[in-house]
Amino acid sequence: MRLLQTEEELKNLIVADDWMMDILSTVETLQLPDWWVCAGVIRSKVWDVLHEKEDRTPIADIDVIYFDKEKVAEKIEKHYEQELKQISPNEPWSVKNQARMHVLNGSKPYKSAVDGIAHFPEIPTAIGVKLSNGLLEIAAPYGIRHLGAGIVEPTPFFLENNYEIYRQRMHLKQWHLRWPKLEINLQ
Repeated sequence: MRLLQTEEELKNLIVADDWMMDILSTVETLQLPDWWVCAGVIRSKVWDVLHEKEDRTPIADIDVIYFDKEKVAEKIEKHYEQELKQISPNEPWSVKNQARMHVLNGSKPYKSAVDGIAHFPEIPTAIGVKLSNGLLEIAAPYGIRHLGAGIVEPTPFFLENNYEIYRQRMHLKQWHLRWPKLEINLQ
């Protein structure tokens, strides 16, 4: 299994993927405040490479997050999803404002979109990418070691506060069936 060890390697992997770059360019057109494409779309790409898959593993959705504490109504998120669907109608867009998502996790309000990413359930899912003035940026609150090595562990918040939710997700996701080389840590 080829490991992905640096953010630069991750950037190169994404830049070489026309579909991912098109996704990022599409989201960039909305000019959302503090936006990121995150979670499964990145994780699945990396794990496909680690498992030497030639075809992209289908994803349930393309997670787009942003942070706007002035406009937190869910209907605004749905409006942005519709805008993205007008540009790329065949993609499974999911848009969430991290200024309101802390309620779902039972945590303190997030300070930014990256703070929201840090509260995702799994360390390899706690990753975001975006284009900023044509340059690819990465938000990896826990680094990329877990993601790049195929190691799944809960983020500190889920380890301390919501471990049972993490365990349930591992059972429901069944990632080991698609990517058998993963090391999924359960206590």
